[in-house]
Amino acid sequence: MSTVNLTTENDIAFITINNPPINATSHSVRQGIVDALDEIEGDSSIKVVILICAGKTFIAGADVSEFGQPPKDPILPDVIKRLESTTKPVIAAIHGHALGGGLEIALGCHYRIAESGAKLGLPEVNLGLIPGAGGTVRLPRLVPVRDAIAMITGGKPVSADKANAIGLIDAIAHGPLRDAALDFARTIINRPRPLELRRCPPVDAPDDHQWDEIIAGVGKKARGQIAPVIAAQAIRIGIEQDTAVGLVHEREKFVELRDSDQSKALRHIFFAERSVAKFPELDGAAPNPINEVGVIGGGIMGAGIATASLLAGFKATIIERNEDACTHGRATVEKHLSGSLKRGLITQDRFDNLLASLSTSTDYADLGTADLVVEAVFEDMAVKHDVFGKLSKHCKPDAVLASNTSYLDINEIAAKCTNPQRVIGLHFFSPAHIMKLLEVVRTDRANAASLATAFAFARKLGKIAVPCGVCDGFIGNRIMSAYRKHCEYMLEDGALPHQIDDAMVEFGFPMGLFAMQDMAGLEISWATRKRLAPFRDPAERYVALGDYLCEMDRLGKKNGLGWYRYDENGKAHPDPDVDALVIAESDKKGITRRNFDTKEIMSIILDAMRSEGDKILAEGIAMSPDAIDVVMVNGYGFPRHEGGPMFMTQK
Repeated sequence: MSTVNLTTENDIAFITINNPPINATSHSVRQGIVDALDEIEGDSSIKVVILICAGKTFIAGADVSEFGQPPKDPILPDVIKRLESTTKPVIAAIHGHALGGGLEIALGCHYRIAESGAKLGLPEVNLGLIPGAGGTVRLPRLVPVRDAIAMITGGKPVSADKANAIGLIDAIAHGPLRDAALDFARTIINRPRPLELRRCPPVDAPDDHQWDEIIAGVGKKARGQIAPVIAAQAIRIGIEQDTAVGLVHEREKFVELRDSDQSKALRHIFFAERSVAKFPELDGAAPNPINEVGVIGGGIMGAGIATASLLAGFKATIIERNEDACTHGRATVEKHLSGSLKRGLITQDRFDNLLASLSTSTDYADLGTADLVVEAVFEDMAVKHDVFGKLSKHCKPDAVLASNTSYLDINEIAAKCTNPQRVIGLHFFSPAHIMKLLEVVRTDRANAASLATAFAFARKLGKIAVPCGVCDGFIGNRIMSAYRKHCEYMLEDGALPHQIDDAMVEFGFPMGLFAMQDMAGLEISWATRKRLAPFRDPAERYVALGDYLCEMDRLGKKNGLGWYRYDENGKAHPDPDVDALVIAESDKKGITRRNFDTKEIMSIILDAMRSEGDKILAEGIAMSPDAIDVVMVNGYGFPRHEGGPMFMTQK
């Protein structure tokens, strides 16, 4: 069957694209559109054209398999020019997602109608690119310039309601899309065909000072990624100069960025996130159905897991030690859901229904019908054994039992549980209802059904699930422990906390290591160090500065003192007392301090990440270098445009 089909209904033609799964703008689609338009132009009986897609979505992007290949005519910019120059009005009928080249094709049409649940966007910056088929030129001629800048430089799609409000679409379809498009076509059939967007003036235009502020703001937000800034500059050129100049400039920058290191890195992590959860153990394994989720512990992590479960459509029960703790856990979940309500992510009705789906209890027997239970209690093996003993007693035999431990040996936890084949690790990252990463830890005895259930659960939560083996810290925390150790060495050797953090932020991390520790709470890593103290090699260099801070009750941002001093607004400031403590420790150990520049600091950190990553691969803890990159990007703020520490090794 052809990827593009032309049919008619009286005097209205339908161009239907059928190129599953996302109706990508492959060569066959581009050629098919042009061929259909040629046929339409030769048929005087056709008055209006509707461009629509089969399947689950409108055109949701380019065919990335064509990247790096010689371009085949007709290229997308020429297809869009052909669309907008067609003498008969063309209506884009949008459902699902109109993304990238898909939205650019819709911009080449003369009208746009969309289903209420549709999403429209130009997400090219997420792959280190800018729109390459006129998006930076046409969009500001349809919507206000600041909306166009936000869509293009931010890469986030907008809803149909938002699109309608800013003028991106002409109508929202009520009822079946095809019928709504036909009705719309009949309302415009006798109107003059609208002017092509590239011949229209921009909706508005910032002055020079405003442009400078806008582009500076985009650059600050991009944190080292070049595509958003180039996109903003392209929008400006398309507005201030002739549209022909703007289109040529945009295409040149698109091609230039397509071959850039940043785009290669971003494409690497894009594909890695989509393939990392595929592994042979799950072939043919069916997940258990999940309707009810139990969470042991209603603290920050437990409440976050419960919130994520509710938002995914599960019933959730939090088990706590007493009624006061239950009340606190429920209040935390309600706070999280209220945040979603205020941001417009859920309606009031859904908010009410989600809270109604949450239960709290002090009795493990109330988990008797739970399909999956996640333990999120204090990092102490005796506590974990007690919890899993109770779960073994009260949960149904096929319920999957998961630990959210960050470091402890899940094999040891499973060994004390009835039917250890159903015990796995689900290591969430805080805040659990927001962070996308989930490490799925394969215990030695976990069966395929339990693993399949874990990955199905992760998908329903909207998480990026990364399989890993059992070791201290799994993938992410183990690598973080390794580079933290080298950062602490640098402290004793001559660097100060803010210098290391500044180097990491300049590289592209949202925050540095020591600021991150302050945010998490210094007592967490202190507890781990104390747990591992009996096993520490006495010959290994040990830095006790973090221990000293905890002993001084400097626990981080929560009490205003950690590696930094925090003001009344929660802003961090380098603390002379900490600097003095660091220098005094060097003197006590007889270490002659020296200067570290930004380049050397990052070289040491990246080398430590790669070295530990190599060990993790050799031990089979991670299944591939891609798994490590996905964890570091999504869990630890490693800049996406660098692709991850293991990808950087290949450059």
